[in-house]
Amino acid sequence: MEISASAVGIEPWSEDDFELLRAANAPELMTHLGGPEPEEKLIARHRRYVDLSADRTGKGRMYRVVTADTGEKAGAVGFWDTLWRDQPVYETGWTILPEFHGRGLATAAALAVIAAARAKGGHRYLHAFPKAANLPSNSVCRKAGFELMGECDIEYPPGNPILAHDWRFDLRAIPHP
Repeated sequence: MEISASAVGIEPWSEDDFELLRAANAPELMTHLGGPEPEEKLIARHRRYVDLSADRTGKGRMYRVVTADTGEKAGAVGFWDTLWRDQPVYETGWTILPEFHGRGLATAAALAVIAAARAKGGHRYLHAFPKAANLPSNSVCRKAGFELMGECDIEYPPGNPILAHDWRFDLRAIPHP
């Protein structure tokens, strides 16, 4: 199955997307991320997403993922500034609601956010750090053209150490047609 970013739309995260974030906080989606967040942390995350989407300084952007065919809200994707090994880079992450799994939407969303980060023009590299045991997210990275740099120890959420894969995408590389 060929996957194209055109299978989804990405739209800036807004105040109206809190229920989408709540739906994405389901136990089956948070297994590799330390489990569902309590309400107060979910509210704080939503505020960070709204603020990041309003930022015009190049720090990144959060998006809701919508299906191209029906316009349904299917998940979230974004990119944001971070330091990795003392270098400024963008980091990315995504989630797709269970009812939309198996349709290539996570890969399409990753491709769309690559294009958005590339257009922003801030950093050379976009990194993703899925838990090593998270086979679906690692597969998304591979299908979207990220390069596996190896395993790494990170904390997510803070205080929760995990073994992750460091996937890197060169935003300055010439895109394939």
